[in-house]
Amino acid sequence: MSSRKPRPVWLTRNLFAISWVSLLQDAASEMLYPIMPVFLNTVLGAPAAVVGAIEGAAEGAMSLTKLSSAWMNRWIPRKVMVFLGYGGAALGKLIIALAGVWPVVLLGRVVDRLGKGMRSAARDAILVQGIDKAHRGRVIGFHRTADTTGAVIGPILALGLLSVFNGNVRSVLWMAVIPAVLSTLAVLFIKDQDPATKRQVRIPKALINDGNTQVLSPKLKRIIWILSIFALANFPDALLLLHLSQDGFGIFEVVGTYLIFNVSYAALSFPMGLLADRWKPQHIYALGLLCFAISYAGLGLTHDKMLAVGLVVLYGGFAAANDVVGKSWVSKLAADHQQLTVQARLQGLGGFGILLAGVWAGLAWSLGSGFGAVPLVISGAFGLVAAITLWRINL
Repeated sequence: MSSRKPRPVWLTRNLFAISWVSLLQDAASEMLYPIMPVFLNTVLGAPAAVVGAIEGAAEGAMSLTKLSSAWMNRWIPRKVMVFLGYGGAALGKLIIALAGVWPVVLLGRVVDRLGKGMRSAARDAILVQGIDKAHRGRVIGFHRTADTTGAVIGPILALGLLSVFNGNVRSVLWMAVIPAVLSTLAVLFIKDQDPATKRQVRIPKALINDGNTQVLSPKLKRIIWILSIFALANFPDALLLLHLSQDGFGIFEVVGTYLIFNVSYAALSFPMGLLADRWKPQHIYALGLLCFAISYAGLGLTHDKMLAVGLVVLYGGFAAANDVVGKSWVSKLAADHQQLTVQARLQGLGGFGILLAGVWAGLAWSLGSGFGAVPLVISGAFGLVAAITLWRINL
């Protein structure tokens, strides 16, 4: 007689399949991401303004696609959206590996992020399909753990491959294509129980104001706009990595520091969410903004490598707050039928803010002592003001 314990009902085949898909794709993305600013600047000769513009354009493309994902699902089944999204990400990485000039990298990054924007909402909808609400937290947590594991594996692989290829960045870019393709193929193992495309149902005029539409409450709109406006100071992480590279970090040190950031981000995500469940989310988010302010301003003012690494670890606290606390905060205030709308609005507008931040930070990169010191200090000061304001205002 077998003493084997039955598998929990929430630990479904789909959860395993989607988790593996995300792990492989994140490993591919994080192999590429920390070395790309160095590749653009030192190999292709792109200035900081171009690096910022490329990442900003990529964020904007992803944000626009996320905002449009519910509309696209009127004609495209969810699993097809997921497959095309991961396939687009793999194609984008292939384009970057082939790039001989920076405009080709721009094309590759935009294609990559368009794929991410298309797949994210559809994948998450399939992930919780058929799962009891009492188990959805652990399902999402399991998937997030797999996704973050990929984010840790990626930089480790990049470090190992850089050593094998004697610091040849382009060889690592080519190797990143492999897990991206495997991720796309793994989508075929995902099952969607409701794959049929549904046309939008026309809402009778008499019901427009009865609370059953996607119209968000004034409070929810206000919070989304506050968090989105802050994104204007949060320029792409690629510029932070470029700053480290220009301030004396070698390629191995840049990738290693980015690995440490991902570990910090992963380790602090659950505690941030736990605190946001126990206290006011705006106060926990304000603490994250304080981490942002100290990290950015500190990186702009110091040339000490050990201190810079410590500040990057602290920056992981902001990344966790921005991702976990921000999303859970608006999720708790939105009705069940508004979840896709509210997440698309928050992430889409925030992405456009990062786009603009990448542009202005890139243009101001050479001011003062150079290496991004001025935009880092400006953003740090803005973050401090935002933290104090968010802590004190009544929402």
